[in-house]
Amino acid sequence: MSESTRPGVPTTGLPAFGFETTFADEVPGLTVPWQGTHAPDPRVLILDDELARSLALDPASLRTAEAAGVLSGSTPPAESATVAMAYAGHQFGNFVPLLGDGRALLLGELRDGRGHRVDLHLKGSGATPFSRGGDGRAVVGAMLREYLISAAMHALHIPTTRSLAVVTTGEQVVREGGPQPGAVLVRVASSHLRVGTFEFAARREGLTQPLADYAIARHYPALLELPVEERCLAFFEAVVEAQASLVAQWMSVGFVHGVMNTDNTTISGETIDYGPCAFLDSYDPATVFSSIDHGGRYAYGNQPAVLGWNLARFGETLLPLVDSTPDTAITALTAVLDTFGERYRRHYSAAMALKLGLTDDGADAALVDELHRLLTDHRADWTLTFRALAENLRGDSSPFDSLVPPDASAEWLERWRSAVSARGQDFSSIADGMDRVNPAYIPRNHLVDAALRSATEGDLEPFERLLDVVTTPFDRRDERSEYALPAPANFSAGFRTFCGT
Repeated sequence: MSESTRPGVPTTGLPAFGFETTFADEVPGLTVPWQGTHAPDPRVLILDDELARSLALDPASLRTAEAAGVLSGSTPPAESATVAMAYAGHQFGNFVPLLGDGRALLLGELRDGRGHRVDLHLKGSGATPFSRGGDGRAVVGAMLREYLISAAMHALHIPTTRSLAVVTTGEQVVREGGPQPGAVLVRVASSHLRVGTFEFAARREGLTQPLADYAIARHYPALLELPVEERCLAFFEAVVEAQASLVAQWMSVGFVHGVMNTDNTTISGETIDYGPCAFLDSYDPATVFSSIDHGGRYAYGNQPAVLGWNLARFGETLLPLVDSTPDTAITALTAVLDTFGERYRRHYSAAMALKLGLTDDGADAALVDELHRLLTDHRADWTLTFRALAENLRGDSSPFDSLVPPDASAEWLERWRSAVSARGQDFSSIADGMDRVNPAYIPRNHLVDAALRSATEGDLEPFERLLDVVTTPFDRRDERSEYALPAPANFSAGFRTFCGT
């Protein structure tokens, strides 16, 4: 495609990271050897020391100038070649046959503390053969946003890619709002295999089977015990289950992904790409934050249905692997896909039961639906609602009354308290259990916006304070009261998120 490295670029003298390159080695045709763009002055801006240690990496070494060169993509690692990954995807429902890592590189694969293989991946490291005319760069604000939100999601126990570091590049990147400091995100993921990866492979001779074999071995190795003819259908079912669970967890915390294209739907079941994402303040299923989602395709309430649609596209790529007779393959895959709705409802019901202090066998659907209606009618804050209900069990009705007027909520509260009472436990202990699953703090949009503005201007302190709060989301403290408050109305009315490109 082009020169794979810049001439004369020395590799690092750092000790080897211990990278493996199994994806590039075992599934040729899905990667291109490539080198990141030169960064004039790379520096580690922020680093997750705990995550580094879990990957057997020394945080002090990673903060050196030499390591910053590698983590920016500017300096090749000593022991392996970096690659850009190819994939296709449906973007807002429209198929694009070639997307790929337009501003990203796979540095290599490492082992985490449990022995699981993970990718170390760069975002914002410069143009690649897949950049489609873009500069391949990223800016500090957008990369810190992904660092913050992915850390918050991990703290909320939601499957997610992680952020090891943000590295500044020492240059200005031109965006619509003017020049901004450049940066690279260092991302850790179980892998970067997506539905879009399979969509790319399915349109090329002989790629789908080795890709499926690799994905199964990496993410669902128990399926290797099945007969070959059963394996791919079971693989599809495993991904359907993982994604049904994931989107139920998103919905339970009010997370709006914002750009649920098939290239952002992982095979592992991890959340990936925190571009135009945000969290609900006032509950409204039609909520859209993304500046590019003009039709509301990826609105909060649409997310389960969109996920099902994306999985249908995934199933299409597996047709020839499931059965040589197309009609037989379609019937088998459709039967699995048709279980997605029930799987999602089961996971969401279980999550809502925990949030509402109910029994482990799920929440009454009518009770949950009525709560949704109350919250929508009164524009109640989703996150505050569940902490307020715990206070109601402790005898303080005022927090919930401030969200939903008593004359509107009385009947629902009576039904809910009766359902909680049926557990046969004291209300105080149930309330304590609710507080262990309902966060007091989420990355509130106005706080994220303010922290990123300050960081872009060179002041990282507001960001670091917010990061500390959202990574201990269940620990309510009086000195953090401002972090639990919803955004002012004049902020929320016009708030939009952007993908950062």
